[in-house]
Amino acid sequence: MRFALGETIGWVPIHMAGVGAQPMLSHACVRPVHQKNPMEAFFVSTAIVAIAEMGDKTQLLALVLAARFRKPWPIVLGILAATLANHALAGAVGAWVTTVMGPQVLRWVLGACFIAMAVWMLIPDKLDEGETAAVSRWGVFGTTLIAFFLAEMGDKTQIATVVLAAKYNAYFWVVAGTTLGMMLANAPVVWLGERITRLVPLRIVHLVSAGIFLVLGVLALWAPGVAVLA
Repeated sequence: MRFALGETIGWVPIHMAGVGAQPMLSHACVRPVHQKNPMEAFFVSTAIVAIAEMGDKTQLLALVLAARFRKPWPIVLGILAATLANHALAGAVGAWVTTVMGPQVLRWVLGACFIAMAVWMLIPDKLDEGETAAVSRWGVFGTTLIAFFLAEMGDKTQIATVVLAAKYNAYFWVVAGTTLGMMLANAPVVWLGERITRLVPLRIVHLVSAGIFLVLGVLALWAPGVAVLA
Protein backbone atom coordinates (compact mmCIF):
# COMPACT_ATOMS: atom_id res chain seq x y z
CA MET A 1 0.00 0.00 0.00
CA ARG A 2 1.21 3.55 -0.67
CA PHE A 3 1.50 6.04 2.21
CA ALA A 4 2.44 9.68 2.54
CA LEU A 5 4.38 11.24 5.36
CA GLY A 6 3.02 13.75 7.79
CA GLU A 7 -0.42 12.55 8.93
CA THR A 8 -1.53 10.28 11.77
CA ILE A 9 -3.99 7.50 11.04
CA GLY A 10 -4.25 5.85 14.48
CA TRP A 11 -2.50 3.74 17.08
CA VAL A 12 -0.32 0.85 15.99
CA PRO A 13 1.64 -1.60 18.22
CA ILE A 14 5.42 -1.28 18.37
CA HIS A 15 7.14 -4.37 19.87
CA MET A 16 9.99 -3.67 22.31
CA ALA A 17 13.09 -5.79 22.43
CA GLY A 18 13.53 -8.15 25.32
CA VAL A 19 11.94 -11.23 26.79
CA GLY A 20 8.38 -10.69 27.96
CA ALA A 21 8.29 -7.08 26.83
CA GLN A 22 4.82 -5.75 26.16
CA PRO A 23 4.01 -3.97 22.93
CA MET A 24 3.61 -0.22 23.20
CA LEU A 25 1.13 1.87 21.31
CA SER A 26 2.30 4.72 19.15
CA HIS A 27 0.97 7.00 16.48
CA ALA A 28 1.68 5.94 12.89
CA CYS A 29 2.87 8.97 10.95
CA VAL A 30 1.74 7.70 7.61
CA ARG A 31 -1.53 7.81 5.73
CA PRO A 32 -2.72 5.81 2.74
CA VAL A 33 -2.73 7.62 -0.59
CA HIS A 34 -6.20 7.01 -1.96
CA GLN A 35 -6.91 6.48 -5.62
CA LYS A 36 -8.05 9.69 -7.26
CA ASN A 37 -11.70 10.07 -8.11
CA PRO A 38 -12.22 8.17 -11.41
CA MET A 39 -15.03 10.52 -12.44
CA GLU A 40 -12.65 13.45 -12.00
CA ALA A 41 -10.24 11.68 -14.35
CA PHE A 42 -13.06 11.10 -16.85
CA PHE A 43 -14.41 14.66 -16.89
CA VAL A 44 -11.00 16.35 -16.87
CA SER A 45 -9.79 14.10 -19.70
CA THR A 46 -12.95 14.76 -21.73
CA ALA A 47 -12.77 18.53 -21.31
CA ILE A 48 -9.05 18.88 -21.96
CA VAL A 49 -9.01 16.75 -25.11
CA ALA A 50 -12.22 18.25 -26.52
CA ILE A 51 -10.73 21.74 -26.20
CA ALA A 52 -7.26 20.72 -27.37
CA GLU A 53 -8.70 19.01 -30.47
CA MET A 54 -10.31 22.21 -31.77
CA GLY A 55 -8.26 23.29 -34.79
CA ASP A 56 -5.93 20.32 -34.40
CA LYS A 57 -4.66 18.50 -37.48
CA THR A 58 -6.85 15.46 -36.77
CA GLN A 59 -9.91 17.71 -36.76
CA LEU A 60 -8.72 19.13 -40.09
CA LEU A 61 -8.36 15.54 -41.32
CA ALA A 62 -11.97 14.81 -40.28
CA LEU A 63 -13.05 17.85 -42.29
CA VAL A 64 -11.10 16.70 -45.36
CA LEU A 65 -12.48 13.16 -45.16
CA ALA A 66 -16.03 14.46 -44.79
CA ALA A 67 -15.65 16.65 -47.88
CA ARG A 68 -14.04 13.81 -49.85
CA PHE A 69 -16.42 10.94 -49.11
CA ARG A 70 -19.64 12.65 -47.93
CA LYS A 71 -20.56 9.56 -45.89
CA PRO A 72 -20.64 10.72 -42.26
CA TRP A 73 -21.44 7.46 -40.44
CA PRO A 74 -18.48 5.37 -41.73
CA ILE A 75 -16.20 8.36 -41.11
CA VAL A 76 -17.41 8.86 -37.52
CA LEU A 77 -17.12 5.13 -36.80
CA GLY A 78 -13.61 5.10 -38.29
CA ILE A 79 -12.60 8.04 -36.10
CA LEU A 80 -14.03 6.27 -33.04
CA ALA A 81 -12.18 3.01 -33.76
CA ALA A 82 -8.90 4.80 -34.51
CA THR A 83 -9.17 6.93 -31.37
CA LEU A 84 -9.95 3.95 -29.13
CA ALA A 85 -6.95 2.01 -30.45
CA ASN A 86 -4.59 4.98 -30.33
CA HIS A 87 -5.59 6.25 -26.91
CA ALA A 88 -5.68 2.76 -25.40
CA LEU A 89 -2.03 2.47 -26.41
CA ALA A 90 -1.24 5.96 -25.13
CA GLY A 91 -3.00 5.28 -21.82
CA ALA A 92 -1.03 2.06 -21.41
CA VAL A 93 2.21 4.01 -21.88
CA GLY A 94 1.11 6.53 -19.27
CA ALA A 95 0.20 3.79 -16.80
CA TRP A 96 3.54 2.07 -17.41
CA VAL A 97 5.44 5.29 -16.73
CA THR A 98 4.06 5.35 -13.18
CA THR A 99 5.63 1.94 -12.51
CA VAL A 100 9.17 2.96 -13.49
CA MET A 101 9.34 6.46 -11.99
CA GLY A 102 9.35 7.43 -8.36
CA PRO A 103 6.65 9.85 -7.16
CA GLN A 104 9.00 12.85 -6.97
CA VAL A 105 10.46 12.30 -10.45
CA LEU A 106 6.99 11.62 -11.85
CA ARG A 107 5.67 14.84 -10.33
CA TRP A 108 8.35 16.91 -12.07
CA VAL A 109 7.94 15.06 -15.36
CA LEU A 110 4.15 15.57 -15.33
CA GLY A 111 4.52 19.23 -14.47
CA ALA A 112 7.03 19.78 -17.27
CA CYS A 113 4.82 17.88 -19.75
CA PHE A 114 1.73 19.90 -18.88
CA ILE A 115 3.63 23.19 -19.27
CA ALA A 116 5.09 22.00 -22.59
CA MET A 117 1.56 21.15 -23.74
CA ALA A 118 0.48 24.68 -22.81
CA VAL A 119 3.16 26.13 -25.09
CA TRP A 120 2.34 23.62 -27.85
CA MET A 121 -1.32 24.66 -27.81
CA LEU A 122 -0.31 28.18 -28.89
CA ILE A 123 1.39 26.88 -32.07
CA PRO A 124 -1.04 26.71 -35.05
CA ASP A 125 -1.44 23.20 -36.43
CA LYS A 126 -1.63 22.14 -40.06
CA LEU A 127 -2.37 18.98 -41.97
CA ASP A 128 0.35 17.45 -44.16
CA GLU A 129 -0.64 16.45 -47.67
CA GLY A 130 0.56 12.87 -47.13
CA GLU A 131 -1.84 12.36 -44.23
CA THR A 132 -4.86 12.70 -46.52
CA ALA A 133 -3.54 10.33 -49.21
CA ALA A 134 -4.81 7.10 -47.67
CA VAL A 135 -5.44 4.17 -49.97
CA SER A 136 -9.09 4.27 -51.02
CA ARG A 137 -9.35 0.52 -51.60
CA TRP A 138 -9.98 0.11 -47.88
CA GLY A 139 -13.31 1.89 -48.25
CA VAL A 140 -14.53 4.90 -46.30
CA PHE A 141 -14.31 3.27 -42.87
CA GLY A 142 -10.90 1.67 -43.47
CA THR A 143 -9.43 4.81 -45.02
CA THR A 144 -10.64 6.91 -42.07
CA LEU A 145 -9.36 4.36 -39.54
CA ILE A 146 -5.87 4.20 -41.06
CA ALA A 147 -5.51 7.91 -41.80
CA PHE A 148 -6.82 9.03 -38.41
CA PHE A 149 -4.74 6.52 -36.44
CA LEU A 150 -1.54 7.60 -38.21
CA ALA A 151 -2.33 11.31 -37.91
CA GLU A 152 -2.96 10.92 -34.17
CA MET A 153 0.48 9.38 -33.57
CA GLY A 154 2.55 11.96 -31.70
CA ASP A 155 -0.28 14.49 -31.82
CA LYS A 156 -1.22 16.83 -28.97
CA THR A 157 -4.19 14.77 -27.87
CA GLN A 158 -2.24 11.52 -27.85
CA ILE A 159 0.51 13.06 -25.72
CA ALA A 160 -2.17 14.55 -23.45
CA THR A 161 -3.63 11.04 -23.00
CA VAL A 162 -0.23 9.70 -21.96
CA VAL A 163 0.22 12.48 -19.40
CA LEU A 164 -3.33 12.20 -18.05
CA ALA A 165 -3.02 8.42 -17.67
CA ALA A 166 0.19 8.97 -15.72
CA LYS A 167 -1.44 11.63 -13.53
CA TYR A 168 -4.59 9.65 -12.67
CA ASN A 169 -4.60 6.07 -11.48
CA ALA A 170 -7.66 5.38 -13.65
CA TYR A 171 -6.66 3.93 -17.03
CA PHE A 172 -10.18 3.09 -18.23
CA TRP A 173 -11.67 6.46 -17.26
CA VAL A 174 -8.86 8.46 -18.84
CA VAL A 175 -9.10 6.57 -22.14
CA ALA A 176 -12.91 6.81 -22.09
CA GLY A 177 -12.71 10.53 -21.38
CA THR A 178 -10.13 11.35 -24.04
CA THR A 179 -12.04 9.28 -26.60
CA LEU A 180 -15.28 11.08 -25.78
CA GLY A 181 -13.47 14.41 -26.03
CA MET A 182 -12.20 13.50 -29.50
CA MET A 183 -15.69 12.53 -30.64
CA LEU A 184 -17.23 15.72 -29.24
CA ALA A 185 -14.75 17.77 -31.26
CA ASN A 186 -14.73 15.73 -34.48
CA ALA A 187 -18.22 14.29 -35.00
CA PRO A 188 -19.87 17.73 -35.46
CA VAL A 189 -17.21 18.61 -38.04
CA VAL A 190 -18.07 15.51 -40.08
CA TRP A 191 -21.74 16.48 -40.23
CA LEU A 192 -21.53 20.28 -40.25
CA GLY A 193 -18.24 20.80 -42.07
CA GLU A 194 -16.48 24.17 -41.91
CA ARG A 195 -19.55 25.82 -40.38
CA ILE A 196 -18.64 24.47 -36.94
CA THR A 197 -15.04 25.74 -37.16
CA ARG A 198 -16.27 29.19 -38.20
CA LEU A 199 -18.65 29.34 -35.25
CA VAL A 200 -15.90 28.61 -32.71
CA PRO A 201 -13.15 31.23 -32.12
CA LEU A 202 -10.17 28.88 -32.35
CA ARG A 203 -7.66 31.41 -31.01
CA ILE A 204 -9.66 31.82 -27.79
CA VAL A 205 -10.11 28.04 -27.53
CA HIS A 206 -6.35 27.54 -27.86
CA LEU A 207 -5.65 30.19 -25.22
CA VAL A 208 -8.12 28.55 -22.82
CA SER A 209 -6.61 25.13 -23.47
CA ALA A 210 -3.09 26.47 -22.93
CA GLY A 211 -4.24 28.05 -19.66
CA ILE A 212 -5.70 24.75 -18.43
CA PHE A 213 -2.51 22.86 -19.21
CA LEU A 214 -0.44 25.57 -17.52
CA VAL A 215 -2.55 25.38 -14.35
CA LEU A 216 -2.25 21.57 -14.30
CA GLY A 217 1.51 21.87 -14.72
CA VAL A 218 1.87 24.37 -11.88
CA LEU A 219 -0.33 22.25 -9.60
CA ALA A 220 1.70 19.14 -10.40
CA LEU A 221 4.98 20.90 -9.60
CA TRP A 222 3.71 22.42 -6.38
CA ALA A 223 1.72 19.41 -5.11
CA PRO A 224 2.24 18.98 -1.37
CA GLY A 225 3.16 15.75 0.36
CA VAL A 226 5.79 13.10 -0.20
CA ALA A 227 4.58 9.61 -1.10
CA VAL A 228 6.44 6.58 0.16
CA LEU A 229 5.89 2.86 -0.19
CA ALA A 230 5.10 0.72 2.82
